[in-house]
Amino acid sequence: MTVVAAYEYRDGKRVREVSLGEPLPRREPGGFVWIGIADPTEAEMAALGHCFDLHPLALEDARHPHVRPKIEIYDDELFLVARTAMREGDHIRYGNTSIFVCEDVIVTIRTGSHSDHKPLRTKLEASPLLLRYGVDYVLYGVLDFVVANYEPVLESIEEDLFDMERRALDAFLTRAEINRLFLIRRELARFGRIMGPMEEVLERLAHLDHKGFDADVRPYFSDVYGRVRRASARIEGARDSITATLEASSLLEQHRQGEITRQLAAWAAILAVPTAIAGVYGMNFENMPELHWRYGYYVVLASILAIAGFLFWRFRRSGWL
Repeated sequence: MTVVAAYEYRDGKRVREVSLGEPLPRREPGGFVWIGIADPTEAEMAALGHCFDLHPLALEDARHPHVRPKIEIYDDELFLVARTAMREGDHIRYGNTSIFVCEDVIVTIRTGSHSDHKPLRTKLEASPLLLRYGVDYVLYGVLDFVVANYEPVLESIEEDLFDMERRALDAFLTRAEINRLFLIRRELARFGRIMGPMEEVLERLAHLDHKGFDADVRPYFSDVYGRVRRASARIEGARDSITATLEASSLLEQHRQGEITRQLAAWAAILAVPTAIAGVYGMNFENMPELHWRYGYYVVLASILAIAGFLFWRFRRSGWL
């Protein structure tokens, strides 16, 4: 069995280590057992179910790597699935934390998750006055730990989006940067689809009347529920930021293209004057005004320069150049 840690607690303090290969010790009032397992095999899951008489439907969900967050009650057994998240590059990798809660036993099973529960166990053991509440407080701690790991994912995405916003305002976004924005947007959409069920699970826990759950622990579940809602709001904010960045980039690009078009039109208007005059005198008709005038060339050249200079001044003043 891939057991990471298995201990018995009494009055909020660790009493002894337990082995699943032997019958579990009889718990005294105020005692419970917390067993942590990571990436078990099919055979190990079957042995675990036999050892604790776990519901077969719950075991099936615990074995499945892509079960959405859920909460189920089987008689006195409470079963939950929470999704863990970790960012790798521009992708978000997910795992499962399945939790079986009985009256005095809690089993946490991590599948595909690299968030070790050892720091969590150390943190909870450092507060024996709270840990003495029992399995319900451990359940809160595990869920709070899972939700807390959403925050670094969102923070890193937000920082990347801030950099992209600055880039979009300073220069054109490259094709690779635009593709990256759409990739992050897809990852956020998938993340948002996980947040919805997580909210439902935690909202239900905050109002759940279950055997072995202390009423004093319910506010803690409400606190985690609030954190999940804030995470959902940040996801929506990040998606809106991507949309705004793409729109700003598009508007700035249209504005720059408009400036270039105006400049080309202004230069075309300026060059049209000498082109027209030179075209008239390039037709080589015999009877043309001032054709044989001594100063005709200089007058025409001066007229071209004067008109072109006037047009250049007007376009420059109007902001076209």
